Amino acid sequence: MGCVHLFHGRWTRLSVLSVAAGALATVASMAAPSIAAVVSFGTGSNQFQMEFVTIGDPGNAADFTGSPSPAGSVGYTYGIGKFEVSEDMIDKFNASQTLQITRRFTLGAAKAASGISWNEAARFVNWLNTSTGNHAAYKFTTSGVNDHSASWTSGEAGYDANNPYRNSLAMYVLPSYNEWYKAAYYDPNKSGGAGYWDFATGSDSAPAAVSSGTGTGANGNNEAVYNSQALPADVNQAGGLSPYGVMGLNGNVTEWDESSADLTNGTGPSSNISSFRGIRGGSWFYNATELNVRDISEPGNSGNSYGFRVASLSSSAVVPEPTSMAIFGLGALGMAYRARRKNKCKA
Repeated sequence: MGCVHLFHGRWTRLSVLSVAAGALATVASMAAPSIAAVVSFGTGSNQFQMEFVTIGDPGNAADFTGSPSPAGSVGYTYGIGKFEVSEDMIDKFNASQTLQITRRFTLGAAKAASGISWNEAARFVNWLNTSTGNHAAYKFTTSGVNDHSASWTSGEAGYDANNPYRNSLAMYVLPSYNEWYKAAYYDPNKSGGAGYWDFATGSDSAPAAVSSGTGTGANGNNEAVYNSQALPADVNQAGGLSPYGVMGLNGNVTEWDESSADLTNGTGPSSNISSFRGIRGGSWFYNATELNVRDISEPGNSGNSYGFRVASLSSSAVVPEPTSMAIFGLGALGMAYRARRKNKCKA
């Protein structure tokens, strides 16, 4: 089965600080995360480095004008990969252990890895953890690289009732929908006061569509990689930066987020809508100049443009995914789905 598109759009520029966000900020202040800027993984010829950008300003206001709504309020400091995961990183993962991830393309070491399923991305993240002495983030009970994950259960180390998908002892994870949204759209230094931009390039105007680049396009806005006749760009040539300094969030490859379609991260069979996962941002294949949209897809689906980036957490940080807020958000969203860009599911 292909992807499903969620209702999306913006109505008014309004940001509201939730009670939950304030509570999370209080908890986060008790355990300040320690997030390295550059981390090495693998050994010998299979070693690579991943650069993380710190996303601070814990307890920030949520955005009620995007997709989903609300989104973007995170009560702790965390890190997110400045760049998307590259082909070189996948190759070195494959060379380091028996589990093998299959890319859709082979374009060059620095190109963004594309054609990756959520399950494969989660396996990669688990290896980042276990190879550095940390706890696996996601629970897999079978050996196939694209087998579906299970939820952590009460009594298991690191179980978090608010987010059974993610083990709370893990250091590296796929970003939740809130973590991804904040890294993309939130700007603590926005003119007129902290808030959200429409695009992940620090602008309310559409970025210039390019096949590769990092500068300002002909329209005066930061670039985003979108050219349906091209393929993914190098991860460090993937468009303009977000306000926090994260590259490629508005294009290059569509990125998996950790969270389920209904945002609760509950249990359910893979065919259940609650087990679908979010995919975010434009890509080389789809129009990067549209307003922010969160689509969903089956975790085993490896569409042509599907890639990912990694988030980094302190092992001592509290990292909940508030189910109650997710349910409230769905109420605000009205559980509305609408089909759009139907050809997107062909990827």
